[in-house]
Amino acid sequence: MERKNRVAERFDWTLTLLLLMFFLVSCAAIYSGQTSDQYSGSNFLLQQIFWYAVGAAIIAVIMYFDSDQLNRLSWVIYGIGILVLLILAFAPVTEFTPKINGAQSWFITPVGSIQPSEFMKVFLIMGLSRTICKHHEKYLTKTMKTDYILLLKIGLVTGLPVGLVMLQPDLGTSLVMLAIMTGMIFISGISWKIILSLYGTGAAIACTILYFVIWAPEILEKYLNVKPYQFDRIYAWLDPHNNAAGYHLSNSLKAIGSGLLTGKGFGERKVYIPESHTDFIFSVIGEEYGFLGGSIVIGLFFLLIYHLTKTALETVESYNTYICVGIISMLTFHVFQNIGMTIQVLPITGIPLPFISYGGSSLMGNMFAMGLVYSIHYHHRNYMFSSRNNYTEPDTKAMERSHSSS
Repeated sequence: MERKNRVAERFDWTLTLLLLMFFLVSCAAIYSGQTSDQYSGSNFLLQQIFWYAVGAAIIAVIMYFDSDQLNRLSWVIYGIGILVLLILAFAPVTEFTPKINGAQSWFITPVGSIQPSEFMKVFLIMGLSRTICKHHEKYLTKTMKTDYILLLKIGLVTGLPVGLVMLQPDLGTSLVMLAIMTGMIFISGISWKIILSLYGTGAAIACTILYFVIWAPEILEKYLNVKPYQFDRIYAWLDPHNNAAGYHLSNSLKAIGSGLLTGKGFGERKVYIPESHTDFIFSVIGEEYGFLGGSIVIGLFFLLIYHLTKTALETVESYNTYICVGIISMLTFHVFQNIGMTIQVLPITGIPLPFISYGGSSLMGNMFAMGLVYSIHYHHRNYMFSSRNNYTEPDTKAMERSHSSS
């Protein structure tokens, strides 16, 4: 009985409650998103429930391993992810490895399509966490030289999967991996002089490219061999109502705007949006539940980020801290990008909303990440305040006797 109580105390009930809330929101939104003639005969709700069950099993397996074991397995898991991406990159287009919407990113299996890059995001977090930990163990004295060495290591570990994903091509997932790398760099201990100069230069280059895309696209076409159709996403983002490529965004704005404060009600959708059960799931929520419903969903994500931050601050092992920061970076970028693209704040990149959008690979990858958090909480919570737990009250009477005798 005492053992069961200890297990219950170490289990992360807060995270479980948050995931249950996401599950309910996902089921309601997907049920509404799939109710159109386009998806007649497909039951994405049942499939999403199945993937949630698989995700729960993944969490149970990952939670079994403690941080030391996961740390040692990091390179093995990272290597397996790279190997699978290599196989996908050089595989011919077949029924098993088809090209969908211009990208060869999936393996078709009897239980559904599997997208390896969704898992690779979490594998990258594990690889970067081990890389930073081993670097600090090797270089006890921190200098500008060691910082540049660490930056090079982080760049190489990130660059390999990013390059393989871009070959598919999949810009959205590549951006997520770069966001993970950015978050890890910020807490890796690298000098801020290096970080500011690096990202300052990157921001200047990005702004310059955006300027040419908007005002002088012919220069990019001439010198960088960029095709005109590749600018469509930017043009659709800036002016969706007068651009054929902005159909999704235009209807998304109509749907969210028509929801007003409280929404039209469950199942009362009027605005048609293709793929509304996947990338544009937030548009469904905004139309049916309005500003209040959208705010509640965003609030759930803030609670999740807060809980992950709290876990990162409480753990005493640096590897666990890096894991939490990597997951926070991944989820934060996903949420801001997905919701931002539905309200015209950011360009459309095809990034799903974590735990809510339909998608087996995305959900399983995120549940794998949550399994790491469960493991941290389960195996290390009893060590968080070990100095306090092992503390014994001093024998004041003995101290008084010793003082009197002296």
